[in-house]
Amino acid sequence: MKPTVTIDHVTKEYRIYRNNKERIKDALWPKNKNKTFYALNDISFNAYPGDVIGLVGINGSGKSTLSNIIGGSLSATKGQITRNGDVNVIAINAGLNGNLTGIENIEFKMLCMGFTKKQIKELTPKIIEFSELGEFIYQPVKKYSSGMRSKLGFSISVTVNPEILVIDEALSVGDQTFTQKSLNKIYEFKEANKTIFFVSHNLRQVRDFCTKIAWIEAGRLKAIGTVNEVMPQYEAFLQNFKKKSAKEQKAFRKQLDENRFVIK
Repeated sequence: MKPTVTIDHVTKEYRIYRNNKERIKDALWPKNKNKTFYALNDISFNAYPGDVIGLVGINGSGKSTLSNIIGGSLSATKGQITRNGDVNVIAINAGLNGNLTGIENIEFKMLCMGFTKKQIKELTPKIIEFSELGEFIYQPVKKYSSGMRSKLGFSISVTVNPEILVIDEALSVGDQTFTQKSLNKIYEFKEANKTIFFVSHNLRQVRDFCTKIAWIEAGRLKAIGTVNEVMPQYEAFLQNFKKKSAKEQKAFRKQLDENRFVIK
């Protein structure tokens, strides 16, 4: 079976500057050595039709960086990602312009995705109905709550029916009724053999919904496998982490971060 997404030795680096002097020096002398932070470091795995891959890890591990690279809003510094099919990202603010109204955002986002004016006109009523935003669809998105923004972004993304779906904490806000409705829609996508990446801190949702788990720790792929293989390992890690005092947790995170910095 051909992969829908191939993640091949993907690394994402950020140069770290303490002041403008360091930034200018780096721009003028390409060989200048400076601190580099590895948000992701040499990640490789494949995703296939029907895979629902939960991306898990504590805050700052690199889950959202990876989901943004899969979705196309970030580029890898090294390595390559290959997507066989249309990809759409569902996150609270993904692709939404705060100065535009909800209905203007629908047109804007769908035009960016390559839809014609005719297709947009046909799909807009379905998006509005699914979003449950009512009259708020005519208000600027900057006035929306996080839950309302999530509803709009989710409604656009699922209505346009992509082959690859990236869901980044989009179901962590909003009311329970809409969350259940959204989950039902995602289950339809799962049944349709689409490829889904699911970023969430809700481990019950991850366990119930995903078929595979990719555990990211300090920018590296710690483990990947079935839910039954990886989830017990990750839950045991979380349990041990939560037993630590606030001071110990801070020291643990600091140590992980320090290992992600290099001078180059």
